[in-house]
Amino acid sequence: MDHTLDADVIVIGAGPTGLMLAGELRLGRASVIVAEQLTKPTGQSRALGFTARTLETFDQRGLTPRFGGLETSAMGHFGSVPFDYTILEGAHFGARGIPQSTTEAILEQWALELGADIRRGHTFTALDQADDHVTVTLTTPDGTPRHLRARFVVGADGARSPVRKAARIDFPGTGGTQLMYLADVADSGVRLRPLGERLPGGLVQVFPMPEGIARIILSVHGTHPTPDSDTPHYTDVARAWHQVTGEDISHGNALWVSSFTDATRQATHYRNHRVLLAGDAAHIHLPAGGQGMSTGIQDAVNLGWKLAATVQHRAPHHLLDTYHSERHPVGARLLSNTRAQGMALFGGDETQALRDLYTELIALDDVKRHLAGAVSHLDIHYDMGENAHPLAGHRLPPHTLTTLTGPQHTPDLLHHAQGLFLDLTDNHELRTTLTGWKDRITTHTGTPTTPGPLDNLTALLIRPDGYIAWATETDDNPTTLTHALHHWFGNPTTP
Repeated sequence: MDHTLDADVIVIGAGPTGLMLAGELRLGRASVIVAEQLTKPTGQSRALGFTARTLETFDQRGLTPRFGGLETSAMGHFGSVPFDYTILEGAHFGARGIPQSTTEAILEQWALELGADIRRGHTFTALDQADDHVTVTLTTPDGTPRHLRARFVVGADGARSPVRKAARIDFPGTGGTQLMYLADVADSGVRLRPLGERLPGGLVQVFPMPEGIARIILSVHGTHPTPDSDTPHYTDVARAWHQVTGEDISHGNALWVSSFTDATRQATHYRNHRVLLAGDAAHIHLPAGGQGMSTGIQDAVNLGWKLAATVQHRAPHHLLDTYHSERHPVGARLLSNTRAQGMALFGGDETQALRDLYTELIALDDVKRHLAGAVSHLDIHYDMGENAHPLAGHRLPPHTLTTLTGPQHTPDLLHHAQGLFLDLTDNHELRTTLTGWKDRITTHTGTPTTPGPLDNLTALLIRPDGYIAWATETDDNPTTLTHALHHWFGNPTTP
């Protein structure tokens, strides 16, 4: 690192996205400072789990055991119409019942173990971009301004993102039209409604939480956001609950209360020179299907290895630009599916025809598979070019390989966030092609133990984020492999 810099990368925001990014950067040997305005975590948990693809992502980094016993839900919904997500192989509605506070604590501990410098009580106030660095101004806990320099800055600082505003990145979209309350309540006596219940006056959902706590979500038809919506009180929740259900929960003990809307916005660019955006700083939407935190975490995993390779001078010049070109379409698709769900969720009798149509369509298996792939994030596909193998750009599903040293589970081979080359036919010539990239790519020779999408393949190259960069069904294809290596991993190391 240049000794005139304080870090290779400064991340603003220590939520799940910022912490995941910090860990990814450290795995890529980049130094990172995480600046967080809060002096300690809030303990609040808007998200209660993560999608199937994010669970795979955690498994690829060896993080899954830290969550303890995870339970996944086969049954989910789209626009309040329930269906079984396991119609798509490997899919489910996600890991449920995991408070966001738990996820944040696990990711923070992991990032610290890897050497991230997390500074709480430091408030971002300004940035100034130069040709080869960014200067960030932070206010320290004692109120003193401090200037830090880094090669890049990433705004993972939420929907109102001061970093996004300072970088002058537009955030077009639609404002909120419907207000929803969210509260974790003890001793309410309310019955569970995990899939939601539509009533004449609104929509209610109740999820079970640890230690007998109930997660309450409700909306009253026609309730619009106001300037006071950001600071609701439990009396507001109890009053709205009684209005919709006729039940009195005013005697409950609220641990915390919040609200959200169906506002839908996306940054026009995820990068402006040396400033990048991830998570809610890049996209906000109705939290339908629990996709928000998961999308931010996947933003971080897509960006982390690319940004680390860039600051380590190992990346091809175009690599960092692929962050926007790959993740912006994913964000746009997310906003589209959550808006479609919101139209069905919030409407009264006037949108019953739309719910009826959803019900008819979801009865079709092809529609179930399509929606399960979209909401679970298992069908994300990055464009690898028209001449790429059909599997290129798709995730590598978990596989067990039979090798000379015993069985190998493919997620375990990605724990260190390096590239991965799988030789499925013991092809010495192809393995020799990787000689100059051994510092960035690990090689394993073996065969899948069960039939699946790797059938007929002879070799494949996996990016550090678990997506297939190159694959072949022939025994001799070193030319296209070499091109893929240069494209994703830069120039080879000179012996």
